[in-house]
Amino acid sequence: MSAQPLVGLEVVECSTFVAGPSCGMTLAQLGADVVRVDLPGGGSDFGRWPLSATGESLYWTNLNKGKRSVAIDYRTPAGRELLTAFTTRPGDHRGVYVDNVVGRHRLRHDDLAALRSDMITVHVEGFADGRPAVDYTVNASIGIATMTGPDFLDTPVNHVLPAWDLLTGMHAAVGVLASLERRRTTGEGSAINVALYDVAVSAVGALGWFAEAEEAGADRPRHGNHVFGSFGTDFATSDGSRIMVVALTEGQWDALCDVTGTRDVFAALEKALDLDLRQESARYEVRETIASILRPWFIARDLTALRPLLDQARVLWAPYLSVVEAAASARASSDPVLHDVDQPGVGPMPTTVSPLRWAQTERKPALTPRLGADTGPVLAESLGLTDADLGRLAADGVIALTS
Repeated sequence: MSAQPLVGLEVVECSTFVAGPSCGMTLAQLGADVVRVDLPGGGSDFGRWPLSATGESLYWTNLNKGKRSVAIDYRTPAGRELLTAFTTRPGDHRGVYVDNVVGRHRLRHDDLAALRSDMITVHVEGFADGRPAVDYTVNASIGIATMTGPDFLDTPVNHVLPAWDLLTGMHAAVGVLASLERRRTTGEGSAINVALYDVAVSAVGALGWFAEAEEAGADRPRHGNHVFGSFGTDFATSDGSRIMVVALTEGQWDALCDVTGTRDVFAALEKALDLDLRQESARYEVRETIASILRPWFIARDLTALRPLLDQARVLWAPYLSVVEAAASARASSDPVLHDVDQPGVGPMPTTVSPLRWAQTERKPALTPRLGADTGPVLAESLGLTDADLGRLAADGVIALTS
């Protein structure tokens, strides 16, 4: 049995880059029929790096797996009419539209609701006032780059993960599900706007980082790979590997002391400094001293020797892996999220399934359609267009048909 709780739901997605497509991907992995709408020839993210050896965008391919692909030039009056008619079709399982289109070509909620009063729209944007932003500019605006990196740097450090995009996509997906429940119970539609900047502010605020900075009157100083407020840092091993070791709880601290044989050393340190290292805050205060005491033990052993020692002692740790090594490790899981598929246009490649594990269900990876592969079948089925109709629209450049 497959974990497909959203089977029967149809979502129309007209978005680019990460946030909107990741929302549609999440819903598709839960069984929704997500119809991705692109401009003929592809939108601004269609050829985005990284690319496969065949020149296909691995970025676009992986974010759009499990969807259907329709190519409509919604910038034209005829294309806009097609997209509007397709999006507002009747049915309890329809009338859901996710987009990040800006400017005069955007289908706005009021226009769609005039044709379908219970319409659900989720519009992804940069700032709530309509100003543009992407993950990288939002990250610069939220303060995290001043806390990231080694302590000897005096310039901001960006992280490479588009975290705000991905969080925004998840918020958009939750907004769709909440709106469906609202429509089920009240019959009302919903118009949701979700801005990357607002998502970032919400997340940073929820972690207490704004309150921390205002109370201190200054930003938190950066300190490399040390875990803030507790003990955790990286250690080199004798074979040139590096591992991350963390002790958040008293039990984890005890395990680390026991496996390294340093309990007596730290007891003497506690007495000398009048500290209780069972407390997270105390471990954080003397983090450099703790690390210097532990480093010789780690550097005297290679990763092969360390692995069973740390695992048996129940130390919280992990080796630093390259992306290639991480992929191999993910594939080796007993119930992997990462699978290999033979993707048309790309060839063999890794792709992922939903990380949600449903009891007694099987998660299967999905392929990504070629751009516009479903244009003809979708428009014929949903709007009753004939082959002649489709041919005329294609000749006029309103749609793109893929053989």
